[in-house]
Amino acid sequence: MKDKGLRNIAIIAHVDHGKTTLVDQLLKQSGVYRENQSVTERVMDSNDLERERGITILAKNTSVRYKDVKINIVDTPGHADFGGEVERILKMVDGVLLLVDAFEGPMPQTRFVLQKALELNHKVIIVINKVDRPEQRAAEVTDETLELLLDLNATDEQLDSPIIYCSAKKGYAAYTAEELQKPGEEPDNMDMRPLFDTILKYIDAPEADTESPVQILVSSIDYNEYVGRMAVGKIERGILRQGQEVTVCDYHSDSTYKGKISNIYQFEDLGKETVEAASAGNIISFSGIEKITIGETVCDNSCVEALPFVRISPPTIEMVFCVNDSPFAGREGKFVTSRNLRDRLFKELLKDVSLKVTELTTDSFAVAGRGEMHLSILIETMRREGYEFQVGTPRVLYREIDGKKCEPIELAVIDVPQDSVGAVMEKLGPRKGEIQSMNPMGSRIRLELLIPARGLLGYKNEFLTDTRGEGILNSVFHGYEPYKGDIPKRTGGSLIAFETGEAVGYGLWNAQDRGVLFIGPQTPVYAGMIVGLSPKSEDIAVNVCKKKHVTNTRAAGSDEALRLTPPRKMSLEQSLEFLKNDELLEITPKSIRLRKKILNHEERMKQRARG
Repeated sequence: MKDKGLRNIAIIAHVDHGKTTLVDQLLKQSGVYRENQSVTERVMDSNDLERERGITILAKNTSVRYKDVKINIVDTPGHADFGGEVERILKMVDGVLLLVDAFEGPMPQTRFVLQKALELNHKVIIVINKVDRPEQRAAEVTDETLELLLDLNATDEQLDSPIIYCSAKKGYAAYTAEELQKPGEEPDNMDMRPLFDTILKYIDAPEADTESPVQILVSSIDYNEYVGRMAVGKIERGILRQGQEVTVCDYHSDSTYKGKISNIYQFEDLGKETVEAASAGNIISFSGIEKITIGETVCDNSCVEALPFVRISPPTIEMVFCVNDSPFAGREGKFVTSRNLRDRLFKELLKDVSLKVTELTTDSFAVAGRGEMHLSILIETMRREGYEFQVGTPRVLYREIDGKKCEPIELAVIDVPQDSVGAVMEKLGPRKGEIQSMNPMGSRIRLELLIPARGLLGYKNEFLTDTRGEGILNSVFHGYEPYKGDIPKRTGGSLIAFETGEAVGYGLWNAQDRGVLFIGPQTPVYAGMIVGLSPKSEDIAVNVCKKKHVTNTRAAGSDEALRLTPPRKMSLEQSLEFLKNDELLEITPKSIRLRKKILNHEERMKQRARG
């Protein structure tokens, strides 16, 4: 039996193709808000980091009502590094809206998320978004999307997927692109009804087997200070009741344990609503089982059957997190001990299935994730929470396959202006990039290439410089291939502070001839801290604390004539890309400092002499 009054859908797409904006419109046009209510843009991106970066990191649940049907919507991340979120969310839904930008067309993450949806045999509604863009090419993008479905071995039914054209930003949709392309005119009296109607008509209502014993696969974990850990999942069968005794089991092990359901919540509009019971087909959240985790199945005591959990792609990048031991340690952070760091990293494991943490020593931990973005988001989140720690150079994780050393390979898609192609290809050669295709797109060129993950480490900065900020680079995990050989690292050395103190104008003026500085006057520095980039391959020690001697012929005021070049401010990602193997990045709530692992100049020289 199907629950005709319910639909469960996920919105999947490449990063920045408009998923969260589309959810905004669906909420708005289904009457969730009062007419005079002021509404935040991208309301589903509740996390500060999500708002600042314009990306979705965590999957969010909401629901809308249309023609007496409740539509549960999951807004999923589009960035490849958060693919673990996407994979498990797809287990909860019965169909997907595949959102594709009307100019960019299908991108690497579009392929990745669509492949996952097709493997689960989900019905797909293709939504060509941003048709209001002046440079849109909706007809070509429609063909490209259908070609992608063919390429991914979609079934005949999936190839006949309905196509809707819309502008999520302006809040209208249509069955054909022509309806939206009257020259110089904005469509009148149009809204999202064609999309709503297509969802109701095409996406199947979930199976509602309420007679069998209850069974729920936990797909996500939430946390609430009042009720503790909350599990989110779809009820596969049966009815879950408040106060019910259940057994929790795992598909990959024989261990089971018992628990009791305290509260059950259904997603209503932008919030949660407490209910006494929920039946099969519903996406719900529940509390009461403190140690429950993602991938476990909650069953009735009389029928314990674990559901298979979707396989999550392995981590490809690893970094060492360790306790801050710099001379400035403990000045700015609230949580600074190894116990604080350990507890926080293991707490993250409870909700992030793509992350892996290994304890190396009492003070250091190897943290493996899906990419630089994945790990940098964790670092930034911890920093904002008041943690102080250090991280080492990102490195890729190798595997031995059939006796050969293999490394992770990424499928990269690069969109660049025509005049930047030469510079980009010149840089990708030494990084072992193998071009698969090269296609013109108006005044731009799109390159598809396979490149080792380590070839992309530290490249983003150079790429943006070479394309004058106009290039787009996206990548997704492709697989493991035999080791491709050495890749040249950063050629320049570091400018290193010689003594501890405060940087002054005269010292910086002397140092700026040696390279590019990262700090300005009055910045506290310590011996061994990296203060700039040297164009030469070796490191250079500079004394940025050096003051001009005052004599009766030279006054201190003559310093005003010194002209300082503005320092290069490094973001967290840029700092991670900058690191060499003998360097660390010190993270505090107020500062990000680059430093050498060995702070003492003489010790460093001895180490270097030893090779």
